[in-house]
Amino acid sequence: MDEDRLHFHLQSRPRRFWPVAIIAMGTAAVVLASACAEEPPFVIATNGADAAPPATFTDPPRDEDAAGGEQPLTNYCPSNKCPVGRTTCPTSRFRCDVDLMTDRNNCGACGARCPSATNSETFECVEGRCVMQCETQRPMFDCDGIPDNGCEIMANTNDHCGACGVKCLDPAKQCVTRDFTGADVGCGCRGADLDCRGWCVDGRNDDYNCGACDNACDPTGDGAVLYANTRYGCSDSECGHLKCVNYWGNCDGDTPNGCETSLLTTSNCGQCGNSCAPGQECRINSQNMQPQCMCPEGKSFCPAWCDGDTCYGQCFDLTTDRYNCGACGSACPGANSFGSNGICRYGKCVQQCIQGQADCNGNPSDGCEVNTDNDPMNCGECGRVCNAVAGQACVGGRCVVEPCGDSADAGGPK
Repeated sequence: MDEDRLHFHLQSRPRRFWPVAIIAMGTAAVVLASACAEEPPFVIATNGADAAPPATFTDPPRDEDAAGGEQPLTNYCPSNKCPVGRTTCPTSRFRCDVDLMTDRNNCGACGARCPSATNSETFECVEGRCVMQCETQRPMFDCDGIPDNGCEIMANTNDHCGACGVKCLDPAKQCVTRDFTGADVGCGCRGADLDCRGWCVDGRNDDYNCGACDNACDPTGDGAVLYANTRYGCSDSECGHLKCVNYWGNCDGDTPNGCETSLLTTSNCGQCGNSCAPGQECRINSQNMQPQCMCPEGKSFCPAWCDGDTCYGQCFDLTTDRYNCGACGSACPGANSFGSNGICRYGKCVQQCIQGQADCNGNPSDGCEVNTDNDPMNCGECGRVCNAVAGQACVGGRCVVEPCGDSADAGGPK
């Protein structure tokens, strides 16, 4: 096919797709859009006052395709009006800097503050309403649905055991806490565990509740013979069984020499014959109080406390852990009023600006002093200026634009 025929062939092909183009000029963005598309009341520009939504391609209706007509242009101009859900309150530093949908101090309206947290509940602003959330660490419930009295029910009651309306009807299976965290609550204990004053214990091996609540075993075996590092305790729900004291083991199986082996060594860590890998030591994990080989490569053991030569602690990466940065116990500062937060980087504490803040003057003494979420002189980053003549607002780090000529304010009061 020669060049002229190829040109004619391409020109004669039907146009199946119409482009939607965006042209940024000065402080206005020109948008070519389909006639059936709704015009958004407000748009937050992506790169300052001159930006507009990215170009897309749409397939117009067939009748418009046949007519071949051009679509109308929509001009976008800088806006000083608040987008939906945003407003300017008497305490505001910048226009439209309050989010009525999420701000606990201005929830749904300026000055509408959500209640403070208690031991039973917390309050958060969700969709412009203060929503109560019950405590989960020590479970509490709002079973009557009345916000004024908060989360009024504890999770371990017979009428609301573990959840509202769950009743424990069997007198032998009252509502109990099944673990020491307080999170597992139900009617009766699991398996052969004993219900001792609302707490579940393993009566088969518990030296203080052996076979029954409060049945404590005599560690001397009522005058029986004791061997090195041994005591008498509970086994199979009976007292009087010879046991090794904590962190000692009878690794040779010989009773007369008692529990001769320490279970805090690299060759017998936690149990007989458990050897630690090269570079690891046998330590007591302070989270479960059990001996284990610590620490993996790249982490260091930091003791929480010591009892003589026996230390309890955990493993941390001293190059990144903000509570043990460069050395055990060396904590980096937390979030502060200067808009920054201490983090650990390569074993040194450095200040990092929190989301929406920036250090624009380079002075570490005043931290991250600029609010880039709402400051129209530093919108989204230092030095990005919105249109000051038009009073253009900065919301979420972007200069606000709207269709030119639209005077409605979608947010709250100016």
